[in-house]
Amino acid sequence: MPDQPIAGRYELIEQFSHGGMGDVWRGYDAVLDRPVAVKRIRPQSVTSPQLAEEFKKRFQREARITARIQHPGVPQVYDAVLDESYTDLFLVMELVDGVPLTAYVHPDQPLPVTWAVAVAAQVATVLSYAHDVPVVHRDLKPSNILVARDGTVKVLDFGIAAILRTDVTKLTATGSPIGTYQYMAPEQVRGGRVTPRTDLYALGCVLHELLCGRPLFSGDSEFQLMNQHINAAPTPLRQLRQDVPAELEELVLHLLRKAPEARPADMQEVYERLAPFLPPPGERTAPEEAGPAGAPDPTGMFRRPYAPRARAGAGAPRDAAALPGNAQAPIPQPVPEALRAQVREVHAHYAALMEEERYSQAAEVAGEMIEPAARALGAENKVVLGLRRRRAFSRQLGGDHRAALPEFEALAEAYGRISGPTSEEALDCRAQAARCRGELGEVTDALSGLRGVLDVVRSVDGDVSEYAVELRRDIGMLLLAQGLAAEALGVLEPLHQDLCLVFGPDDELTAEVAGTLAVIRLDLGGSPPSC
Repeated sequence: MPDQPIAGRYELIEQFSHGGMGDVWRGYDAVLDRPVAVKRIRPQSVTSPQLAEEFKKRFQREARITARIQHPGVPQVYDAVLDESYTDLFLVMELVDGVPLTAYVHPDQPLPVTWAVAVAAQVATVLSYAHDVPVVHRDLKPSNILVARDGTVKVLDFGIAAILRTDVTKLTATGSPIGTYQYMAPEQVRGGRVTPRTDLYALGCVLHELLCGRPLFSGDSEFQLMNQHINAAPTPLRQLRQDVPAELEELVLHLLRKAPEARPADMQEVYERLAPFLPPPGERTAPEEAGPAGAPDPTGMFRRPYAPRARAGAGAPRDAAALPGNAQAPIPQPVPEALRAQVREVHAHYAALMEEERYSQAAEVAGEMIEPAARALGAENKVVLGLRRRRAFSRQLGGDHRAALPEFEALAEAYGRISGPTSEEALDCRAQAARCRGELGEVTDALSGLRGVLDVVRSVDGDVSEYAVELRRDIGMLLLAQGLAAEALGVLEPLHQDLCLVFGPDDELTAEVAGTLAVIRLDLGGSPPSC
């Protein structure tokens, strides 16, 4: 325990947990006058100043993304502090007053079905929000799930597994495993790609344990557990506990399927299949449904209805500032000098934040100026549109493609009315919207959008202009990411030939495309490219 407050502000009061990734302390933030939880990453995890800095950077990247999960079941992460000795990394988080599920799991005292289902349904609700960001938890397990005093379920350590890469199957120098193998999906054990369906498998492990009081698999070693997750069939719940409904047993077995694509589609489906086993609104708790003595009641959230986040696309556009499609081109207004000075200051602040990769804050800085500028100049004044374009761009760089997409689409329409549909601003916003769609998995629409912009750019500036080259490369890489190697080759091969002629073989972009072509041809059995 440090003798001095961490970073001059976080005082450690008492240690209240001790785990594989670090110790958790009850702390106090002297600057903001509030209690906090402080997790100290174990010293053996940080073996050099270089590794410590990498841990800190990785945490900051993950924290920026996980901070977007706006849900009461997700404790917020406040800070990451690297101490002066370069041996400890401290994560400062919201302090949650609750009890971990591990305290309620006992083989001789099975939990009521409604109690266990209420916990699982709340976890599914939280994860439905997280997966929409998208954030995958990677390390869901009973010790990371708390039941707060009011019955609210809190899911801890979002992003921590990504920071420490605990989903990678490997051993430390001392031979101790990194990760929690009792709840790892087969693809995690193999070191494969982690997706939202990885969390579905872990939730199946947790729900199985809540209902029967024992982990899904048990073994003498981590390697035995790994093998069981990959090869062993789970024991159906009704063989272990007869009062489990057949449909609930079927859901758990569905969650525990070995292939990710064979599991339920998403957490919303899981919630819908859990719903029939939840108490209806207004119903009182029956004696047989009461949980452990003195335990909070997670079913209360459903007796007072509580639902998960709606699926993407079900609601209105997120950005209320989107411009109407039938707006008329505005009459240009002179910019008052005082407003011009404010805008210059915002631009400078924005640029400084972007330089530091503080994209969310940069978006806020630009956004705060939009409304006063629009009131003074009109919604489609170029100063206003420029601020909105900066906000959209910083959101895009920060990974918030869902918020950036409608902004870019609205801006493309506005610039089309003001400057013409083939103007540089309109085309760029159309291209950025297409790139957002690509990041959101809407590949067909993304390719259509990029190709539409490329057709206009080719007709105006030719096939080897800087913008045309960038678009051609993006189209090829998007095709390649979809596994369409032959189609990607048909786009990138002529691009490489043009780059060799115009920029030469030593150009950075030429070399980049050549490297990609070499990989494609190796996969397709061809020869490497040459200028």
